[in-house]
Amino acid sequence: MRRWLRACALGGVAALALAGCGVPEGTDGNLVDDWAGLAAPKIFQPAPETCHPDETEVGYLSSYGPVPCDQSHETETVHVGTLPAEHSDRATPPPAGSPARLAAYGECEKAANRTLGADWRSGRIALHTIFPSEYGWKGGARWFRCDVAEVNRLDGPVVKPRTGSLKGALAADSPLAHRCFNVKLANDKVDDMAEVACTTRHDAEFVGVYPDTVDDHAELVKGSTRVHRRCQAMVAKYAKVPDDSNLKYRTGTIYYHPSQEEWKDGNRGIQCFLWLSDRSLKRSVKGGGTKALPIRYA
Repeated sequence: MRRWLRACALGGVAALALAGCGVPEGTDGNLVDDWAGLAAPKIFQPAPETCHPDETEVGYLSSYGPVPCDQSHETETVHVGTLPAEHSDRATPPPAGSPARLAAYGECEKAANRTLGADWRSGRIALHTIFPSEYGWKGGARWFRCDVAEVNRLDGPVVKPRTGSLKGALAADSPLAHRCFNVKLANDKVDDMAEVACTTRHDAEFVGVYPDTVDDHAELVKGSTRVHRRCQAMVAKYAKVPDDSNLKYRTGTIYYHPSQEEWKDGNRGIQCFLWLSDRSLKRSVKGGGTKALPIRYA
């Protein structure tokens, strides 16, 4: 088009005689008034209720490739949220322990529990909050993604590939729900918790989760007596036995608290278990009362 204009601008009779130098029919000769405006750039945002072949820690656009949940996958996105303005005015994605990250985790936890049908810590489930990459953040992305995954065991968990959505996975009598365990000790510390059927010989049973309210992780780790007492109360309610001074003669407790990294991400849940150091059971003690957990002074 510019070459055509240049030829028409030569002037004189010779220039006007060039074929095609007139204004084309249906145009006004103005090259700038009929162009459509450019659309505003659209910022990538992942979709909820999707599954992904691999676990990830950062939401890179280049690695985003969701698959149908009825195909083999490692994680499932149960929610996608957007950080409010008070948490989004920063140069980089929020680091662990920041108010923005804690706010996002709280939203993810609610979404995960709602999708699963129970607290995610009550079964073989992992929960991760994923933010955009630094490049995506600089481009204006302010979303966060809430992913859940099935893991193979309580302690030392590894993500387990699966087919099928995790919707309702912890509701009712779920095979993923924590139930009964055999405890292995090493130097008076729990070395292994092997999950077994409650109808087979076992010495520990999951009784529930409570949210701790201490200010920092170091205080949580030091407060073993306080955490033990909270778990004792949960055992009493679970087994329907008196929560009194005799409870220590009925059962002990084991508890799992979040790691420092998990704590910084926002996990405040303590997993509580009853534990019998001197005998085994072959049935659940849930609702069993004093017959299931008799006082044993010896």
